[in-house]
Amino acid sequence: MKKFKFKIRGNSYDVEIKEIEDSIARIEVNGTEYEVEVEQKESTPSKTPKLVRSQVQTKRSDSKIKKKVSSRATQVKAPLPGNIFKILVKEGEEVKKGDKIMIMEAMKMENNVLAEKDGTVSKIKVSEGDSVLQNDVLAEIE
Repeated sequence: MKKFKFKIRGNSYDVEIKEIEDSIARIEVNGTEYEVEVEQKESTPSKTPKLVRSQVQTKRSDSKIKKKVSSRATQVKAPLPGNIFKILVKEGEEVKKGDKIMIMEAMKMENNVLAEKDGTVSKIKVSEGDSVLQNDVLAEIE
């Protein structure tokens, strides 16, 4: 069933519990079988504290989903996680669809980030040297 190794006063004992029935256990100590009586101690309460959380109150008016007002700006997002190597445009500059607006380094390669529509760069949300994750907003074009 279970095997244990004990060391008592410098002597080693290999103990195997063969079977436990009611309060009698059959064990083997260093190859010799014994039947021993097992005393059940009262179980001690767990020292692990129980966390009790109060009921969360919700108001019906707060549970409504509020829509974010969308602007006309198109967000240019990072295609991969990486670092912004060079920003090629400034806020307020006119761009055409497909123009290079920045270069980012991802997976040890330089990747061009292109304008997704014709318009004006309204906001650049990163700086050169910034680390970005995939789908982080890099710029907005209106």
